[in-house]
Amino acid sequence: MIILKIDWGAALITTFLGITIVFIALVILVICFQLLAKLMTRQVKSKKVKLGKAVDHLSDDELHVPAADTAAIAMALHLYFSDVHDIESNVITIKRIERRYSPWSSKIYGINNLVR
Repeated sequence: MIILKIDWGAALITTFLGITIVFIALVILVICFQLLAKLMTRQVKSKKVKLGKAVDHLSDDELHVPAADTAAIAMALHLYFSDVHDIESNVITIKRIERRYSPWSSKIYGINNLVR
C-alpha cells in the first residue's frame, strides 16, 4: 500500500493552470493601470486648456493679488500647519514593576539546564 503516491499529471496541470491565471491577472492589471494613466492625463490636459483660455483675456491688474491678502493667506497656512502636533511635556516616565514569577523567565531555566 502506497500512501504518498503523487499523481504528477494532475499536479503539473494544476501548477501550470495556477501560474497562467496569475500571469493573465497581472497583464490585465497592467493594462488597466495604463488606461487609467492615459485617462487621467487627458483630463489634466483638458483642464489646463480650459484654464489657459480663461486666463488669456485677463490683464495684469486683474491677476495681481494685494500684499495684505498674500500675507493673510501665508499666516493662515503657517498657523494651520504649525498646529498639527500636540504640545507635549517631553518627559518620559518609566515605572518599573518587578514581578517575582513569569512564565517567560521560568522557561529559560528549563532550556539551559539540559541533563545528559
